[in-house]
Amino acid sequence: MKPYQSIPIRDCGEPLIAIPLVQFSVETPHPYQKLGASYGEKSPYYLRSKVIEALIQAQTYLQQQYSGWKIHIFDAYRPVAVQQFMVDYTFTSLLKEKGLTLDSLSETEKDSLWQQVYQIWAIPSDDLTTPPPHSTGGAVDITLIDNQGQLLDMGGLIDELSERSQPNYYANHTDNLGQTYHQKRELLNQIMTQAGFLRHPGEWWHFSLGDQMWAWQGQKAVAYYGRA
Repeated sequence: MKPYQSIPIRDCGEPLIAIPLVQFSVETPHPYQKLGASYGEKSPYYLRSKVIEALIQAQTYLQQQYSGWKIHIFDAYRPVAVQQFMVDYTFTSLLKEKGLTLDSLSETEKDSLWQQVYQIWAIPSDDLTTPPPHSTGGAVDITLIDNQGQLLDMGGLIDELSERSQPNYYANHTDNLGQTYHQKRELLNQIMTQAGFLRHPGEWWHFSLGDQMWAWQGQKAVAYYGRA
C-alpha cells in the first residue's frame, strides 16, 4: 500500500463527464487505445465535472502568460482494466528492452522489475478503498503545446521509466538546456496548482484534484473522489 491509499474516501457523487476537447490539445486516437487498451463504453477523455472546470481555469492562467498556448491532455480517466493492461504492457516492454525472458528470471529479479513498473504505475486494485488515481476521474496526465501547435520539450517523455520523470530532475542543472526544461515544468506546475491541482511527487506530468493522492499531499482528512 502506498501512503496516500490510507486516506479515507467519501465520494461526493460528482459525475464523470466528457472533457470539452475542442478547448484543449489531444492525441487521436488515444495513446493507450493505439496500444490495444479497451475502454469499453468508457472514454479516456472523461474527468469529474469540477476537475474539468479547474483544468479550464489552469489553461486560462497559461494563456494569460502565453497567448495561444494550450494544455495537451495525454490521459485522463482510466478504468481499472486499462490500468492492468498498461501495467502488464510496461512490464513486458521492460523485459524486451533488457533482453530478458520471464522464464529466465528469479523471483528477486521479477520483483526488481515490478518495482520499476510501479514507480510510475499505480497498482490496478479492484478494492474500492484503494482505487488507482486515474480510475477516480480526479487525475490527469498533461503537457503543453505552444501557439504553433508544437509540443514543448519537457526533458523527458510521459510514462518514461527513468529518473528524468522526477519533477525536479533538472532543478540543479546549471546548463541552459537543463534550466529550460526545469522552467517549463515549473510553468506547468504553477498553472495547475493555481487552479487547485497538486502534482504527483514522482511524475512531472501527473496532476490530481480530489482523489486520495491530492488529499494526502494537501493534508486533507478525506478524499472526495473514489473509483468512478
